[in-house]
Amino acid sequence: MKHLIAKEAKRQNETLDLIPSENIASPAVRSALSSLFVNKYAEGYPGKRYYPGNAIADELETYVQDLVRKVFDLKDAAWRVNVQPYSGSPANAAIYLGLLDWKDTILGMSLTHGGHLTHGHRVTFSGRAYRAVHYGVGVDGRIDYDQVEKMAKQHKPKMLISGASAYPREIHFTRMGAIAKSVGALHLADVSHIAGLIAAGLHQSPFGHADIIMMTTQKTLRGPRGAIIISRAELSDQIDKAVFPGFQGGPHLHTIAGIGVALEEAQKPVFRKYQAQVVKNANALAETLARAGFALLSGGTDNHLMLADMRVLGLDGKGAEGMLERVGIIANRNTVPEDPSPFKPSGIRIGTPSVTSRGMGVREMRQIGKLIAATLIEKKPTREVHEAVQALCAKFPIKR
Repeated sequence: MKHLIAKEAKRQNETLDLIPSENIASPAVRSALSSLFVNKYAEGYPGKRYYPGNAIADELETYVQDLVRKVFDLKDAAWRVNVQPYSGSPANAAIYLGLLDWKDTILGMSLTHGGHLTHGHRVTFSGRAYRAVHYGVGVDGRIDYDQVEKMAKQHKPKMLISGASAYPREIHFTRMGAIAKSVGALHLADVSHIAGLIAAGLHQSPFGHADIIMMTTQKTLRGPRGAIIISRAELSDQIDKAVFPGFQGGPHLHTIAGIGVALEEAQKPVFRKYQAQVVKNANALAETLARAGFALLSGGTDNHLMLADMRVLGLDGKGAEGMLERVGIIANRNTVPEDPSPFKPSGIRIGTPSVTSRGMGVREMRQIGKLIAATLIEKKPTREVHEAVQALCAKFPIKR
């Protein structure tokens, strides 16, 4: 096993990770993940456990809940926090199970337009257990809020879902909240990708406009792989029961500890500086790619990611992904609007959280953009580009 851990460390150090949903957890977060909390079962919630020996587990979970309130400035006592979900998909599943009946209508963003599988795609539980209808982006590549409103009035969903996994522009939670309220729907804001930007005040906050907010903790928050659900008090009991015992057994206390460390780090001034650099880097990379001839969805980015349509270059997403990986650039294939199938995507999704965590700035983003262009447009020799990638990576090693 040690040799596999060493191999993965080497791979990460020698490649440029541009997958927007990946980041680099700090040594302190990784230390918490390997703490003795990994040994303890703690089924239930603070003060109501099904195993003895959980007094400190209660302290831990309560402390991390309080950290969530501090990071997101939740002074209103009406908000309740659950830090037990194992990851984003189970968290969304628990929200649906707790608040919806089978075959209720949900309105979410189409996967091919930037949404997430759990927002009602037919291959998942969310698209099979519920009646899912989808909104998308307009010809400008931005969410068509008029279409959302029209669909909400037509289909009368029980829940409206905002948030995305491949949308490069700011989401207007105020408008989404107003639309949901106008048709009597619950509003779930899935901010998994942009939670760090929201915490830093660099993206509109869903609080006050959504009834439930779900976020994963490993993306822009730079924590371990986990999730947080924040909900209005009158909804929290139903959600808590759906998390446990509805979907999960005992919470992973070592993960909750890691989330706590990440939230402590998120209160430091350097965190906001980091988030601002993520956005600056994304803009610099997008501008470099656009100048090189890439077709970017919506023409650019407001956040940490961008989506490039490979059809303009005579490529598809899988082919472009493979060409980039061979030179040490890791960016994932992704659907673009009007793709006939999510299994044959035409785009690649590119983001800056991980490379920014390594200390790279605007100068390096321009260099990375040129390396991507050299690979996909200029078709320069693989070895030549790979050596340039490794040289750049060597200047910014991952902290151990």
